[in-house]
Amino acid sequence: MDCCHKTKERTPEEYKALIHRLNRVEGQIRGIRGMVEESAYCVDILNQVAAAQAALNAFSRELLSNHIRTCVAEDIRRGGGETIDELVQTVQRLMK
Repeated sequence: MDCCHKTKERTPEEYKALIHRLNRVEGQIRGIRGMVEESAYCVDILNQVAAAQAALNAFSRELLSNHIRTCVAEDIRRGGGETIDELVQTVQRLMK
């Protein structure tokens, strides 16, 4: 069975930026959990959830931007079109 599992080589700068954003989201989620455990006021928790969602959206935007500049651009230069279809589907999922 021929299996194609795509991977992406990231520059050290790209890797560091993405990990930094994920660490921020992770910290926010831990904070939200702590708020629930401490019976914090609902609106305060919801405000933190909104902040975590915004941070995760920022991660997605950065990753998508890097993907377009590298993977998609390289595929187009090679004459491939599959990545464009994949990109359209990905953007549609992100916009739900």
